[in-house]
Amino acid sequence: MRKLIYALSLVFAIAGADAAMAATSPTEVPGATTVDAAAAKQLFDKGVPFVDVRSNADWDAGRVPGAHHLELKSGFSADTLAKVVAKDAEVVIYCNGESCLRSSEACAKAAGWGFSKLYYFRDGLPAWQSAGFPVE
Repeated sequence: MRKLIYALSLVFAIAGADAAMAATSPTEVPGATTVDAAAAKQLFDKGVPFVDVRSNADWDAGRVPGAHHLELKSGFSADTLAKVVAKDAEVVIYCNGESCLRSSEACAKAAGWGFSKLYYFRDGLPAWQSAGFPVE
């Protein structure tokens, strides 16, 4: 019985580790340039638009000042993104950091739609806040 319990606990531990690894966003997205908080702030200071693809509740809790909210599951499309930025203009896309897959998915979609100057802010709002940058 102890061997069975031990074996089952190993299976669940491995499954949990696999699930945790699967919830980590990729470090790179083809067609996008990955940026850290410092580079994102430079783009912000340059006036490059930011697109927040987080949920409505996360958006309501705080965001990069002036960001456009295009919730990934209900508001993000080629048409809505084109209302924010031209396909050949710079844009920063972010979400809730490396444990959030929304910004990587959004960047992949945008690249597929022909947007060519995408910045993938993988570390997202948590890194922005940790750096002491403004939030509204």
